[in-house]
Amino acid sequence: MSRELALALTAYGLMINLAAFLVFGADKRRAKRHRWRVPEKTLFLLAAAGGSLGAVCGMCAFHHKTQHWYFRYGLPAILFAHIALLLWLTR
Repeated sequence: MSRELALALTAYGLMINLAAFLVFGADKRRAKRHRWRVPEKTLFLLAAAGGSLGAVCGMCAFHHKTQHWYFRYGLPAILFAHIALLLWLTR
């Protein structure tokens, strides 16, 4: 893998994880204020697009969506899949 590609993928990973973390926080804030919410599909898409670590951290930090089994087990499963893919690609 070229250095430029590795740098671009690292930058993408940082941005998508930060975005997922912030969206979980924003959705929790909106839930408390009984305002318009971020669709659950969007939260999962952010995780699947590479932001699984940020989504899991956001879920834990904001105590958001922790009562939903599909978030409690689904997001760590996506994170595990991303870690496995990363390990496979870098070996």
